Parts: sequence; structure tokens; C-alpha cells
Amino acid sequence: MQGLHLTADLYHCACDAVLMTDADTLARLCRQHTLEAGLTLVDEKWHTFPEFQGQPGGVTGMLLLAESHLAVHTWPERKGVTLDVYVCNFQEDNSRKAEALMKAIVEAFQPGDQQRQQLLRGDADGPAEAGELLLENVADVAHFGFRFERRILSRQTAYQRLELLESAALGRTLRLDGRFMTSEAEEFFYHEALVHPAATAHPAPRSALIMGGGDGGALEELLKHRTIERATLVDLDGDVIDVARQYLEKIHRGALNDPRATVLVEDGAAFLARTSERYDLILLDLTDPDTPAGPLYTPEFFRRCKEALSPGGALVLHIGSPFHQADQVRGFCRTLRSEFANVRPYGLHIPLYGTYWGLAVASDSLDPVAVPGETIHGRLEERRVGDLQFYNAQVHGALFALPNYYRRLVADEA
Repeated sequence: MQGLHLTADLYHCACDAVLMTDADTLARLCRQHTLEAGLTLVDEKWHTFPEFQGQPGGVTGMLLLAESHLAVHTWPERKGVTLDVYVCNFQEDNSRKAEALMKAIVEAFQPGDQQRQQLLRGDADGPAEAGELLLENVADVAHFGFRFERRILSRQTAYQRLELLESAALGRTLRLDGRFMTSEAEEFFYHEALVHPAATAHPAPRSALIMGGGDGGALEELLKHRTIERATLVDLDGDVIDVARQYLEKIHRGALNDPRATVLVEDGAAFLARTSERYDLILLDLTDPDTPAGPLYTPEFFRRCKEALSPGGALVLHIGSPFHQADQVRGFCRTLRSEFANVRPYGLHIPLYGTYWGLAVASDSLDPVAVPGETIHGRLEERRVGDLQFYNAQVHGALFALPNYYRRLVADEA
């Protein structure tokens, strides 16, 4: 099944209109270029649509090839065409033949604009060796992905699509609504960076609230601080917590059952509205703003978080990719600064997210940048915070040393 898949979307086509409205004319053209490209025609099917509201009907058709297929769809009223060519490379590499066929047909339609894509499909050794390739959009024009050898489970919860996958490189990996959340192999990048800069900058954090974070990774990092006496985790989706308990012990390491922890399945906004407790740290370990967690990214919710903080407390959250999601990052910094006296954006590259990722600490008094490295080191030693794979006293300062483009992005918010 190894092969090459080509697609083309054509706009403002200047060809003779008959090519887009007459099935016989279009079929002859496709047969001619298919044979000239050296591909083998097996069968074909064509259909012309009737006129609709005075507009000419388009044509849809397919050539079945020994190597795979060619599919064509025309929209004469829009002067648009979509093309799809796929060839397998079982006995020989047919990639150049596919490219030649696509080139010839595109030129025949004389498009004013076009968008073309190609995808290498399958692997010579098959999925048992190569694994399932899953992609994620980090932006409208940027994709990244990973291969997984095993799909442990896939289910629709009351709120989102939950997938648990496994690969030799990442170990067990949690995916929600098509977005990678955490993996056994590299979870420490995000979880340590989310928790320790604010927790270590705080002179003695005793109580903490985590919104989201049902995988338990942030909770596990938080409980490494011996000063923590109470930690409450509130996640809207109980299925995430259940899956983490059953499958992701290497991430939470038993933290979900720690006697200092209270784990609740509840809407975060509703919990914050009813609780009277005050917290030294509030960590928003949420999915992205365009998910069911969206209401927890509003100015009103940030204000409620501030009200729930003890004196000297801090709110921590991830704010997105400064490069790919610049408007979002700028907007969050603006909103946070409207509520808090001190907002410190920071960032790091997170392998599972495919990009440099932004976070922020917001407080009326706590400033993690103002805490010397020697103090950070001393607190880590005093609290016996161990088993850190990313964070240390030197990294603490480096996290807040922003690249110039990130600094400029939030400079007007200072």
C-alpha cells in the first residue's frame, strides 16, 4: 500500500467551458494524459450533473488504474476543479507518472490560482512496523505528527474524543479531540515547567488548586514540594481521570491517590464559585480555549481565580504558541495584566506540542524573575524536590529569558 497521493484544488480556471461541463470531453482528456504518463487504465465512470437554477451542471468522474485511481470534480459556476491522483508503488515507483499526470491535467484547466498537496501513504513494511501516523494542526498552515504502533482505546466521552495510543518513542500517549495532551516519555517538559517555576518562587506554598490536569502529571510534580499540605484537582471529564488511573501510572505515579490530594469531577467555574478556600497556587492545566475548557479562559474566570488566591499567591497557565498563535498569546497577556499587577510570560519547546510553547505566571506580588537562582536551588534542596528531568535553578531563569519575537509580542502589554 505504499504510494503517493496528490491533490489539487483549482480556482478561476480559464479553459474552454466544455471541459468543465461535458463528461465525454473531460473523459477523453483524462484518458489521453493517463496513457501518456505511462499508467494503466482499467475502467472508468463519468457523470454530468443537470443544470440548476440557470447554472450549468458540473462533471464528476473517475479512472480506475492498475496503479490506483484518478478522480475529477468540476464546478463550472465557480470555475473550480478538484483533482485527486493516487498511485501505489508495489512493483515499481510510479511517483513520477502520477506527478506527470497531475501536471498535464492542471495545465489543461488553466487555473488562475491553485492549491496542491501531496502525501506519502503507507510504508513498505506495513503498519505493524511503521505504525499509525497521526497529525495535529498547530496552526492553519502548520501540521506535525507522530507514529503509533498501538491504539489502546478510543472513545467519545460526554465532552470530547479520547484516544490512548502507544509507541516505542513516546510510550503511552493521551490525545483529546485530535490534540496531543501528554505522553509517558516527554511529559516532564510541560508538567515541570507548568508547576515548578511558580511553586519554587513561592516561599512556602501549602495549598494548591489544579483545574483540569486529569492525567495527574501536574499533581505529581506539585506534590514533590514537601510544603504542600492540600492539593485539589478539579477536572470536568471523569473519563480522563479514569483512563489515567488505569493506564497512565508512569505519568501520575500514584499522585491521584495521594492522601494530600482531593480529586473532583466537576466544572471548574462552578467549583470556584462555591469554594471558600484560598490557595497559594492555582494551576490551569486545561485543554485549548476552543474546547470545552473555553469558559475557563475568560477575564471573569481569571478574576475569580485572583479572588481565590491567598496573599502572595499566583495563577499559572499555558497560553499557546507565541509564533503560531500570536494573537492568542498577546490577548491572554493583556487580559491577565488587566487583573494582576505582575504577569511573567515564559516558554519552552515541548516535543509533543511540536513547537515553542508559552506559559505565564500572574500574581499581585509574587515575581518568579526576582527570585535569585541561589534561592531557587536552596528551596529545591530544602523541600527535597527530586526526580526532575527538566527544571533546575539555571533553567528557572532561562525560562523567563524570552526570545526577541516573544518579548516584542508582549512588550506593549508591559
